[in-house]
Amino acid sequence: MREYDEIIAILGEWGPFQALIYILLSLSAIPSGYTALSMVFLADIPPHHCRLPFLNSSYGGLGYNLSIPTEEVKGKIILSRCRRYIEQGDSDAVFGNDTEGCLDGWVFSKERYVSTIVTEWNLVCDDAWKAPFTVTVFFLGVLAGSFCSGIISDRYGRKLTFFSSKALLTVFSLVLIASNSWEMFCVVYCFVGMMDVANYCTAFILGAELLSKSARMSFGILGVCSCFAIGYAILPLFAYFIRSWRTLQLALSLLGFLYIPLWWYVPESPRWLITQGRFQEAEAIIRAAAIKNGITPPDDFFQLEHSAEEKTIEHESGGQNKYTWLDLLKTKNIRNITVLNIIIWISINIAYYGLSFNTSNLDGDPYLNCLIAASTEFVAYIFVWFTTRYAPRRFTLPFTLLLGGVLLLLIELVPQELNALTVALAMTGKLVVTGAFSFVYFYSTELFPTVVRNMGLGVTSMAARIGSTLSPYIAYIGTYNSVLPYILMGAISIISGVLSLLLPETKGEELPELISQVKPLQWLCRKKKSVDKNNQDGSLRSEVELTLHQRGLQTTINTF
Repeated sequence: MREYDEIIAILGEWGPFQALIYILLSLSAIPSGYTALSMVFLADIPPHHCRLPFLNSSYGGLGYNLSIPTEEVKGKIILSRCRRYIEQGDSDAVFGNDTEGCLDGWVFSKERYVSTIVTEWNLVCDDAWKAPFTVTVFFLGVLAGSFCSGIISDRYGRKLTFFSSKALLTVFSLVLIASNSWEMFCVVYCFVGMMDVANYCTAFILGAELLSKSARMSFGILGVCSCFAIGYAILPLFAYFIRSWRTLQLALSLLGFLYIPLWWYVPESPRWLITQGRFQEAEAIIRAAAIKNGITPPDDFFQLEHSAEEKTIEHESGGQNKYTWLDLLKTKNIRNITVLNIIIWISINIAYYGLSFNTSNLDGDPYLNCLIAASTEFVAYIFVWFTTRYAPRRFTLPFTLLLGGVLLLLIELVPQELNALTVALAMTGKLVVTGAFSFVYFYSTELFPTVVRNMGLGVTSMAARIGSTLSPYIAYIGTYNSVLPYILMGAISIISGVLSLLLPETKGEELPELISQVKPLQWLCRKKKSVDKNNQDGSLRSEVELTLHQRGLQTTINTF
């Protein structure tokens, strides 16, 4: 039976067909960049205070200063956002020292935004938890989508799943605009998260199965991830010119229609078609790709039916073992690898999305800060691409996490007047954390054995959503204390960086096929080597003693 890679080797490593697939599937990741991070602007909280119906002065007028207490936020004295003085007697503008909540609503500053979902549904004070929870709902949808999309893709095909999720993502994004309540917005936004991750993951799988081995890593790092960063960079540009959340969401949603022509250029995965017994369709796609690359395949080259028959016989004869999620905990080595990967993935997601959502809390222009944050991702992906080719795996992951953690912790020591230095440290920290974010996926694929590799990545990816759902609350703390989020994310990054030092090296080594071939953690490996050395030394010592003893006996015999 010939392997699939051997069958498609006739296409060559690179040609017009591979270039077209590489470009189109990479471009399909652009909406994921602005969809996942649009809440930076859609749910931003403008300056606000209690509405006073008996005053007609504008925001920040003298009447407000007399009727609303002040509070200190991020070292600045501002009007209280949730309290006002209780009016005394029948006379207007006479107040005591007692305060009450904002019974008549709030006044929001229009200086930066015409509207956000916060101003639309008053998601402040007692309802302030709803803004970060909206992002949590999105990532709960991502969690469900990452689980379901793989099952649907395996059953109904990559192409159908890819375009269906792309279409539904556009539809739900448009429905989001019609939300007439926060509850409706959350429900629809959850489905947006499901469709977004389904589209992203299926595009990744399609590229991996349609492209040659040499192009897959470039596609995963420089292709898909860079286009995700392009979508991230588009977001602040749109948000700068469109200050109403509904109009901004409409403009971003309409970009989805640009992907309709891809249906005629992106084929189904021949690998998936072969597994379904649809040999003629798979052969037609491979032949068409060969012709596009200027290659005429021989008539007897495709023996797909024969290969599939052998696979069926092997499966029916019980030649393959069936593995479950529990096999990820079966032995000590794979259990350690699984637990460590889960912790590291959660930590990286907290830091990455926490830094991304916290850009609006940085001093300076939020649009410029968001654009800089998106630009750092390009540098991070180039760095990861370089290190995956030349540096050990055990250097790259700990280096990025530890350096990122130290940079974030240094922000606490920066004086308040040096805002530019704070932004520089935050952006540099995000750069290296982004490098870890993109690198850990490839490192994990090399750590898990082939028989449970997909399940291992599925478990760690689902666990990573725990970090994603917590990240908006880390960023929300920044509205009250600008330094505390960086302390939390820096500490988490350093802890995970130290733990990553325990992972074994995989660069240039054969990938494990079976669970029994999984490597032990680094300190266990050293301990085992030490034990082996001691045993070896002990054996050598015993051997020497035995030899000396024998020589002693021989000397005694010679004396007699």
